Amino acid sequence: MLFVKPIAHIETDFKEKFGIPRQAGRVPSLSGRIVFEKEYQNPDALRGIEEFSHLWLLFDFSASHREEWSPTVRPPRLGGNKRVGVFASRSPFRPNPIGLSSVRLLSVEKTENEGTVLHVGGVDLLDGTPILDIKPYLPFADSHPDACGSFADEAVDYHLKVDFPPHLLEEIDPEKREAVTACLRDDPRPSYQDDPTREYAMAFSSWDIHFTVTNQTVHVFKVTKKDCSN
Repeated sequence: MLFVKPIAHIETDFKEKFGIPRQAGRVPSLSGRIVFEKEYQNPDALRGIEEFSHLWLLFDFSASHREEWSPTVRPPRLGGNKRVGVFASRSPFRPNPIGLSSVRLLSVEKTENEGTVLHVGGVDLLDGTPILDIKPYLPFADSHPDACGSFADEAVDYHLKVDFPPHLLEEIDPEKREAVTACLRDDPRPSYQDDPTREYAMAFSSWDIHFTVTNQTVHVFKVTKKDCSN
């Protein structure tokens, strides 16, 4: 019998799915903390991991569990209208909701209460996502510069301009300004939404970022602080 259980969870700035980069590495400044479950806090399990620059994270699409599955899905980058096979996509709605992300290992921290914590960059995961396994990224085997990415290749250089008024940007903690701006630049909207009058709100860390999009430009018009007292 196949049995899989989380070894850790990741802490990120995204409490909601909207706004999370569609792939790992799209926003290098977006960081996260991998905290291991008590059972796996043995430091020997991470011996030598600091010698690798990048890691593979196998994770559970915990916010996308469904009892049934579909053989086809509608990738957002195809406008939400064209269907492709589920195994020809990275959709979270899969027979087994398992995801794969390649992240940069920023540092290894030894803590008193959480054991050894991994700080990683370029994350694309929801806060609290269960991590099923961690493997080192091997450049000689895992990198394929001549590979073809089908419809995903069209999004490689796709970015929006960001109009983030300085007085609103100052509402964000300085160490998070680059990441939140980069997430907006990566266009968090579904590809089939292009209404210049529509107002969006992206939850990021302790803030809600309110914006519209016109002429390929994100216009931030309000930043509100979340009430974290509850």
